[in-house]
Amino acid sequence: MSVSSFCARIFKISHWTVDESLPPEIKKCIIIAAPHTSNWDLWYTMVSFAIYKLKIRFTIKKEWMRFPFSLLMKPLGGIAIDRSPRSVGSERNSFVESMIELFDQNEELIIVITPEGSRSLSNKWKTGFYHVARGAGVPICLGYVDYQKKKAGIGKVIYPSDFTIDMREIMNFYSQIHPKFPEKFSVDRDFERK
Repeated sequence: MSVSSFCARIFKISHWTVDESLPPEIKKCIIIAAPHTSNWDLWYTMVSFAIYKLKIRFTIKKEWMRFPFSLLMKPLGGIAIDRSPRSVGSERNSFVESMIELFDQNEELIIVITPEGSRSLSNKWKTGFYHVARGAGVPICLGYVDYQKKKAGIGKVIYPSDFTIDMREIMNFYSQIHPKFPEKFSVDRDFERK
């Protein structure tokens, strides 16, 4: 039995379903993982992505990709971000520039980002994911875990064009999702001031 079939069976037994909205042609993208209110979010996210047969990655400081941490981080999908200057005396890359370079260097790359930052309540989302997607010319997939509907996966795909319009659409999408702990989740309605 394949990993995908095994995960589909787990979802079926637990009465969860996977969203069927992911276009099959996507080879490069940023996936937002939200809401992020519980450790269980990771479980349902990973199972739904396994059903999709997606090879997902997440970014981490290069120091965490050294031995012995690399033994765990690399198999889980960790990919090092190296922001060190290219030459002596030059400025180091921003996180966004480093991420764009990763997309430029890979034919296939799917990176998962949690813009809320932590499982605690956060009214301000980090919007670097948007600037990376726009700079790299890749779509933003709206990954989610909805505990009321018992559904997880990718619910929508956004092709970045206008920050305000796109972010409004993203926040409207997530305002309809039911997290495990609603008191720990908030969409960012102040993004227009950033």
